[in-house]
Amino acid sequence: MNGELHPETLAIRGAKEQTNYNEHNQALFITSSFMFDSAADGAALFKGEKAGFTYSRTANPTTAAFAKRIAILEGGEAAVATSTGMAAINAALLTFLSAGDHLICSRSLFGTTMGLLNNHIVRFGIEISFVSQTDLDEWRAAVRPNTKMLFLETPSNPLNEVADLEQLADIAHQAGALLVVDNSFLTPILQQPLKFGADLSVHSATKAIDGQGRVQGGVVVGRKELMQQVQVYMNACGMSMAPFHAWVLLSGVETLPLRIERQCANADKIAEWLRRQPQIERVYHSGFADHPQAELVKKQQSGGGIVLAFEVRGGQEAAWKLLDSVKIFSKTANLGDVRSTITHPWTTTHGKMQPEAKYAAGIREGLLRISVGLEHADDLIADLAQAMAS
Repeated sequence: MNGELHPETLAIRGAKEQTNYNEHNQALFITSSFMFDSAADGAALFKGEKAGFTYSRTANPTTAAFAKRIAILEGGEAAVATSTGMAAINAALLTFLSAGDHLICSRSLFGTTMGLLNNHIVRFGIEISFVSQTDLDEWRAAVRPNTKMLFLETPSNPLNEVADLEQLADIAHQAGALLVVDNSFLTPILQQPLKFGADLSVHSATKAIDGQGRVQGGVVVGRKELMQQVQVYMNACGMSMAPFHAWVLLSGVETLPLRIERQCANADKIAEWLRRQPQIERVYHSGFADHPQAELVKKQQSGGGIVLAFEVRGGQEAAWKLLDSVKIFSKTANLGDVRSTITHPWTTTHGKMQPEAKYAAGIREGLLRISVGLEHADDLIADLAQAMAS
């Protein structure tokens, strides 16, 4: 029946681990382990011959319900929940990459992801090539005989560059490689990468899936056989999601479609207003009708998203002055929250990158990123206006 239901219904009714007590809400299973009925029963559970739960690092009913619900929304066969979004990326990469393999990545990645790649993944003998987010010829030219994976996030953080997922899936699969997409910016409500050929879709559930800045979490979604491998890696590395976090995130999923709809409308209005301000040099938002990949946005996305960026004339000094002067926006690097947030990527989210790497990714000193929340759009615009006038 899932295929007949709308996302708004699936976000609430998509998955639930029901007990004999017939609780209405998803039950929270706070336990480190689960008992078996006999020695033979325990052996069957640990061999995987019988479905069930043994240890919460391996699997937990609450966590399983969260993972299944995200898989349903993504249109995937299965999912694995992890402790954080970075744990989800780590699992997606290192489950399938080994020493001597080659990874192709967009250079327009989140700063912490770039740190993971450049400071840690390379230590395991994995070769990495960075290419343009939008230039398909660069992706094709980067393919080698040992290429095993293509990895990107679309739209990019924070410049909202949109990649052609179908074309990248073709490039990956012709090379016998996997296509992995970070879908944190849009969530399954606005984009389902698997439908366009991606093999894995990863999320930081800390962001819009929670939506209220309460807990951390991540999730990897894909085909069942791939998820079985991710599950083994996640279990061995101790990267599992806490049951309490899964329980909180399930409540976040239930309101996700409603929140995203309103936040997108707010973001569109604020982005258009920012474009008209003389203090602003450029605005980056995938919801613009004249976005460089507007047709691709219409094909892949059902909205422009809730995160946008803009360059303030006057560089870092002017950007910092504006950031310091806002009164409603929260000064934090998190995104996807019901509370609107603002940050300076050059010194925060991308702060540990070398200047040349920032410039290559389009990150400049005057750039600010905002994640638009559920406050009234006119109040947020007024806050930005008074900050610019300060």
